[in-house]
Amino acid sequence: MSYFAYPWMLAALIPAVAGIIYFLFFKKHPGVVLPFWPDSQTTSQRRFFRRTRPGISHLLISLAMLLLIVALARPRSGNEKFLFRQQGIDIVMVLDLSGSMQTFDVPQEVRTYRELVDLYQSGRLKNRLDIAKNELNKFIDQRPNDRIGLIGFAEYGYNFAPPTLDHEMLKNSLDMLEPGIIGDGTGIASPMASAIRRLDNSQAPRRVMVLFTDGVNNIAHRLTPLETAKLAKEKNIVIYTVGIGGGNSFALQDSILGRRFEPIQSSFDEQLLKDIAEATNGKYFRAADANAMNSVMNEINQLEKTNFEQPRHIEYYEYAPLLGMIAMLLVLVAVWLENTLERTVP
Repeated sequence: MSYFAYPWMLAALIPAVAGIIYFLFFKKHPGVVLPFWPDSQTTSQRRFFRRTRPGISHLLISLAMLLLIVALARPRSGNEKFLFRQQGIDIVMVLDLSGSMQTFDVPQEVRTYRELVDLYQSGRLKNRLDIAKNELNKFIDQRPNDRIGLIGFAEYGYNFAPPTLDHEMLKNSLDMLEPGIIGDGTGIASPMASAIRRLDNSQAPRRVMVLFTDGVNNIAHRLTPLETAKLAKEKNIVIYTVGIGGGNSFALQDSILGRRFEPIQSSFDEQLLKDIAEATNGKYFRAADANAMNSVMNEINQLEKTNFEQPRHIEYYEYAPLLGMIAMLLVLVAVWLENTLERTVP
């Protein structure tokens, strides 16, 4: 990046160039003064004027003047540097993997069974886990500077990825998850405790847990989910809870007529999820379908911002001293020429 610190000084080049052109090419210089002339009675001590060609010394002094004007404008080049300092957030995603996560939450505008089948066959209808995985992948991509971990749970919690900046590995682990792969119960306290242990070792200034579930806690652990939430509060860990499921839910089930969509009743303990979030100064969200899940993840992304400091530092290289030295050298050469090679009489 090159520029002039005082560009307005360059305006002086206009009269300077005009003056140099006039002095070198148009101004008449005095010639030799004669003490007498043959007809001295009428032309005594007549002074003659002549136009002279510019000598090299004149050209050098003119160039030195122009260089000094440019130097006064302070030409400079700078390398602009931004020093990034960031305070990342450590996030652990706690994802329900029980069998109920293969349920389909159908948009309210789908009113007939034929429309439901067409939506499924076109690939536009995804089960709860696939929707969650898709939104979590987008969430991960939006937070390149945060360490993110993954815990799946059914009856118990399983650590699939510790909080890491290796987001490709994290997304690969997420993509391999399927409903029911680690059981079919719903034990919320165990994965919450695992997430607390992971985040308790973190040095990040902000530590967050996001809990996704579509079921009622039906597994007894040493601590209840609410007691575990209070422990998270003591560790300064914020918990966001997401209840998955709407009022228009279907599951693919085998029947004598083949696999068919059968309506099911969504059931998760909404009050418990609210209490868990409230105990840690977090927030509860309801994800009734794919659009709602997208809105939930966007809101969480906005709530948890990574702090950046971006000091600006510019290293300048000033050309004015170099131009000034060149101008002085030109003047010295011009003076030498005037007193040697270009010396005239008188």
